[in-house]
Amino acid sequence: MITAFRNMFRIGELRARILFTLGLLVVYRLGAWVPTPGVDAKALGLIFADLAKQGAGGNLFGMMNMFSGGALANCTIFALGIMPYISASIILQLLTAVVPSLERMAKEGEAGRRKINQYTRYGTVLLCVFQAGMITRYLETLSASGGQHVVPNAGWATRLMIIISITAGTIFIMWLGEQITENGIGNGISLIITAGIISRLPNAVFEVYELARTGTIRLPAVVGMAVIAALVVAAVVLVTEGQRRIPIQRPKQIRGRKIYSAQSTYIPLRVNQAGVIPIIFASSILLFPATVGSFTPWEWLREAMNALRPGGMLYTLLEVILIVFFCYFYTAITFNPIDLADNMKKSGAFVPGIRPGKPTADFFEKVMNRITLPGAFFLAAIAVFPSIIAGYMNVSYTISQFFGGTGLLIIVGVMLDTMRQVESHLVMRHYDGFMRKGRIRGR
Repeated sequence: MITAFRNMFRIGELRARILFTLGLLVVYRLGAWVPTPGVDAKALGLIFADLAKQGAGGNLFGMMNMFSGGALANCTIFALGIMPYISASIILQLLTAVVPSLERMAKEGEAGRRKINQYTRYGTVLLCVFQAGMITRYLETLSASGGQHVVPNAGWATRLMIIISITAGTIFIMWLGEQITENGIGNGISLIITAGIISRLPNAVFEVYELARTGTIRLPAVVGMAVIAALVVAAVVLVTEGQRRIPIQRPKQIRGRKIYSAQSTYIPLRVNQAGVIPIIFASSILLFPATVGSFTPWEWLREAMNALRPGGMLYTLLEVILIVFFCYFYTAITFNPIDLADNMKKSGAFVPGIRPGKPTADFFEKVMNRITLPGAFFLAAIAVFPSIIAGYMNVSYTISQFFGGTGLLIIVGVMLDTMRQVESHLVMRHYDGFMRKGRIRGR
């Protein structure tokens, strides 16, 4: 492992990419502290501190605050983080599966991908304006326990200034992510999200220290929390990397005067094909009513919406159902067994014991449905685990979010993907990577 880290900086191109990535991530974290004009960040911080004690981030804004690395709680220019871009990307992916013109565009190769990316940017701007306007209106209704208004001088001029500032911040983050993807290492958008989530780790450690110092929790409980966190991370890695390998056989091929013998290979079907998207969808749908109810003027509606507060029995039950549903729904969109079977038939490849064509497609669909179910239940368990930890151990969501949920899945997935990219650079240049030990191999 240590040798692999040294080798990373011996390759000039890889070293430049890593330093470029780290530099832009530093820029992102510095921008997360630039305040939005017209907002009292101190009053807003007190409100979010109270929301964090309610479990599961308090409401939808609590979840958005996690993705932004705490920027929303301080209402900086990066308050929305990269969430509008993620939402726009997911919407475009869903539309690609149901709109024929977008589906044809996605199959056009690089040109089609650029068009879809452009549509994603347009959608990001529209979502930014809408969400920034919603947040601005929400902030105008808030006041801290001491009576300080979050927006002291509410009015159309202030609203417009806040909306423009927050929208410009999100667009800048989107640009940073694209620059990291093109000129750095790893997926830029994912790394920005990960950097924001990890930035909350020092606050979590400090909270644990304060709880231990005041005697709220004892040292064995702290050790137990660390062990549980390690076990959860290990389980997430196993499920994230888990796959069912379907063996396939390729026939003997003749190319010119050369004869290539038959080959045996496999097609990997991932246990967690949908990734973290089902949790994001389910949480957003369930947290929205609670968010609306938190500032509605009608008391009866506020009480009705409180039934969907995170951590409650109804919320947990509905969250599990929605996560399982979206796992199958998103897997059905992203995984097309018919296209896979047709491509195999055209190339002459086949699954041993399965006839080509429709029987192969039915076989892939059957296998995927079987392995998706345990993956869906695992995602559901990971999603509700932070609420259980927060309630059982009486800690805030700032601490419990590192025991599971969306944040942990994103961190693990992004780290694994980045390590694979670094590994490919090392192996391509005849260096030992992270997956094997030994000295530098000769060129």
